[in-house]
Amino acid sequence: MTKRILLVLLLTLLILGGLFGMKFFQINQAVSQMQAPPPPLVAVAEVKQEQWPTSLATVGSLRAVAGINISNEVAGQIKALHFESGQTVKQGQLLIELDSTTDQAELQGLQAEQRLAQIRYQRSAQLIDKKFVSQSDYDQNKALLDEARAAVASKQTLIAKKQIKAPFNGELGIRQVDLGQYLPVGSAIIPLQKLDPIFLDFNLPERYLSQLSVGQQITINVQAYPDKSFTGEIIAISPAVEQQSRSLKVQARLKNADKGLHPGMFAQVQIVSGKQSAVLTVPDTALTYNPYGESVFLLVGDDKGFTVQNRQVQSGQSRAGRVEILSGLNAGDKVVSAGQIKLRNGMPVAVDKQPAPGEREAAR
Repeated sequence: MTKRILLVLLLTLLILGGLFGMKFFQINQAVSQMQAPPPPLVAVAEVKQEQWPTSLATVGSLRAVAGINISNEVAGQIKALHFESGQTVKQGQLLIELDSTTDQAELQGLQAEQRLAQIRYQRSAQLIDKKFVSQSDYDQNKALLDEARAAVASKQTLIAKKQIKAPFNGELGIRQVDLGQYLPVGSAIIPLQKLDPIFLDFNLPERYLSQLSVGQQITINVQAYPDKSFTGEIIAISPAVEQQSRSLKVQARLKNADKGLHPGMFAQVQIVSGKQSAVLTVPDTALTYNPYGESVFLLVGDDKGFTVQNRQVQSGQSRAGRVEILSGLNAGDKVVSAGQIKLRNGMPVAVDKQPAPGEREAAR
């Protein structure tokens, strides 16, 4: 009985071993027949040395040449509105009338007192030469006339202040008051901004002071018009350096005839000095951004082909699809400009004879 069991076990092991050996042989045959996947195809660009105009880059904020919230000097109830929100107004244009009925009545009483004082003064002036009135009476009548004139002028000024006018040419904002509303002194009525020209305020580190001058040209870009640039000139440089930030305050002025630029807009600023400097550049598509900084894949060639090496770089300014490289590369180095998504350090690659699509368009 025991011999039979051992014989069955032996036969089973022989059958299983044969099956396993056959399967292992088939797998080895399949692996030997499989070919390694081809290396990924990448586009390559050369690190070029170019002459770029020396410029400074910073950010700034647009500000109106003149911008206020129109308010009232005297209290009163709104009698009439002579404007609409968003309207263009001229200097001296009437915007609001406050009720001046009581003031007009008081003015008529003061003018009557002035006429009476005028009559008394003229009469005393005629009689003083004949010694019919004393010098003190004459002086008193003259003083009363001056006082009456001052009272009339004061009331007329008060009435004039109840007619609120535009202090300069500009664009009105959104109305903040309504007809019939009572306005305490200093109430905000409506914003008024003068948009042409417009100021640009920005700061620069003190080390750039020697590269700045009044009249120097600037170019700005704003998010509202990504495909459009605006030009202006520097009109003022602060004579003092900010002690906390060690920066200079600079102000430029830009023409804004179409009123496309508005106060408060964020602007990217380029200040061109007119001088040329040698820089190393690569296509902007060659840069890979990560939490540790910027890097490129450097192409390395040997007898076996091409491999890539990840190289950390420091970038500078960007212009027309190319980025300035401050450190990490040398002129003539070749970097991957397209197809680097699946690359890793030391990986073999195949070089495409055609440049990256962006480089092809730039070469046309």
